[in-house]
Amino acid sequence: MSNKEKQNTPRGKSKVWLALVLAVLVVGSYYALQFYKTYFGPNVSGKEKYLYVRTGYRLADVEKELQLKDALLDLKSFNKAAEKMGLAAALKPGRYSLNKGMNNRSIINMLKAGNQDPVKLKFQNLRKKENFAAYLSRNLEPDSTTFIKVLDSAALLEKYGFDKDNSYVMFIPNTYEMYWNISATEFFARMHREYEKFWNPSRKQKATALNLTPIQVSILASIVDAEALYDREMPTIAGLYLNRLKKGILLQADPTVIFANDDFTVKRVTSALLASASRYNTYKYTGLPPGPIMMPSINAIDSVLNHEQNDYIYMCAKEDFSGYHNFAVTKEEHERNAKKYRDALNKRNIFR
Repeated sequence: MSNKEKQNTPRGKSKVWLALVLAVLVVGSYYALQFYKTYFGPNVSGKEKYLYVRTGYRLADVEKELQLKDALLDLKSFNKAAEKMGLAAALKPGRYSLNKGMNNRSIINMLKAGNQDPVKLKFQNLRKKENFAAYLSRNLEPDSTTFIKVLDSAALLEKYGFDKDNSYVMFIPNTYEMYWNISATEFFARMHREYEKFWNPSRKQKATALNLTPIQVSILASIVDAEALYDREMPTIAGLYLNRLKKGILLQADPTVIFANDDFTVKRVTSALLASASRYNTYKYTGLPPGPIMMPSINAIDSVLNHEQNDYIYMCAKEDFSGYHNFAVTKEEHERNAKKYRDALNKRNIFR
């Protein structure tokens, strides 16, 4: 019997059908597997915690970023899924979590919807605007130059009631949540809202009672913060400086001289440093300096508003280098304290 005749028998026909069914199943299984791998198969390697999509990025930039960071197990499947799902036309900038085992479909839907993770910003004790801008650029999309331009923008600052010297007081140290791709101007507006919330009616009323504006309170608080190693001394130091302000006496705060000379390694203020013509030199100019000498903490601000009622006019670091201060009402008492501290510095060979 020929092969053709065999195929025409019932048994032969069943074999042909079986072969066809198997072929369809094999092909179908292959395409089903490819479909699964393209859209639903685990594809995040776990080597990178976040994907940063910068403003203006195109799909090719994202794919390059994923490749450089070795963030995916199979970049080709992601490229295919991204094309099929129209990611190029709907890509949104942001900081996105890459959880190990995520599939392409989840990643792409996340990028299309802009479902990014917020950044937690926690800042305090940053000495200068430049330090602050550098910190922000490490945690948010804009670079430090962009932040500095906004912080020094006369038009923007005037809109909010600040100037280039005092704008730094607007940033109240705390922990804030915001999106990574926030613009520098949006960040400024957000911080101003936080500033307005902080300066509630109660705090404003206390500032008015001191005959100071909130900005002036914060400038004084920056000096108190720089002077006090321990928070418990802040209300006492604040009371002392308020006494000097009321009497029109030079503040003579060493931290302002150090700031004026832009040398934060100084441990002993010398006559050469006191000669600085900077407006921040409170040994030369009466009243408050034009701006803060550091980012004042909330404790320092509240210590000014709720200062200790005392008669102190003078203070000097204790000779035991404990970080605490000796306070005095009279110049004679202060001179005795100052001599003990100078002798202690000399004994340790500290001359600058």
